[in-house]
Amino acid sequence: MIECRDLTKKYGELFAVERLSLKLEPGDVYGFIGPNGAGKTTTMRMLATLLNPSWGEATVCGHSIYTGSKEIRRAIGYMPDAFGVYDDMKVTEYLEFFAAAYRIQGADRKKKVEQVLDYVDLGYKRDALVTSLSRGMTQRLGLARVLLHDPQVLLLDEPASGLDPRARIEMQELIKRLRQERKTIMLSSHILPELAEICNVLGIIERGRLIFNGTVQQAEDEVRKVRGGSVFLISVGERNTEAAQKIGGWKEVSGAELSPKTGHIRVVLRAGLGDGSFIPERLIADRFKLYSFREEQINIQDIFLTITKGITS
Repeated sequence: MIECRDLTKKYGELFAVERLSLKLEPGDVYGFIGPNGAGKTTTMRMLATLLNPSWGEATVCGHSIYTGSKEIRRAIGYMPDAFGVYDDMKVTEYLEFFAAAYRIQGADRKKKVEQVLDYVDLGYKRDALVTSLSRGMTQRLGLARVLLHDPQVLLLDEPASGLDPRARIEMQELIKRLRQERKTIMLSSHILPELAEICNVLGIIERGRLIFNGTVQQAEDEVRKVRGGSVFLISVGERNTEAAQKIGGWKEVSGAELSPKTGHIRVVLRAGLGDGSFIPERLIADRFKLYSFREEQINIQDIFLTITKGITS
């Protein structure tokens, strides 16, 4: 659905995006992660045919960004991080205006407007002025606008930026619904936790360079490689200190440390070891009472911090 090969945008001596190569398959939800100014918006604007690259190639739905801009714009829905609204328009008027631009006519236009309003849960605001909407409602209106022509590819640039926690959760739920409908989505953000349950593929960009591109599983494996081995959290109650000392002496373990903050023993296995099932077996055999045992989950923030530290330092 989306493919980039050495896509580059240069301003003078500054590379906003440098030789970016990636490929998104139908149904992928691509988490495009990076700090502000990393090149996320520039990349999306080039894919949306709103900005010409300095060199390199990209195709969207099989169309080149150089020669197929009309076809690409019909196939995608692009939601920028900030978009203008018309002060004197009602919500339905705003959407009907854009539906007309997509050449949706007559009764179909009104029907489509009602459908997208219901989809983003803004039906009760259909007669409100656009300027009266909260930030969260405005973002949902922006999403409704890009869904009018039922695009198969969505480019969502910081869709949860500036939203309060409840509005961010609502936006996440909408994106999950789109994922279930097998839309191909490129979703940029510098707020990492919001991507945790949404994406199946990740790209980490820093200073214009794509420093990681792969599945979530590959990213987790990269973190484990840097850590040295799998990590488990254990609690045996009042005997935690004694258990931490014992576990630390096992040959399979590279470190065992008791956290005073959580009350858990954090056990790091040696490189290449992933199965920690021997830990509770031995503790129980040594007559420790096991209260909890679980593998420490790797989140997107861990992935970002580990990979950027490992590659750019």
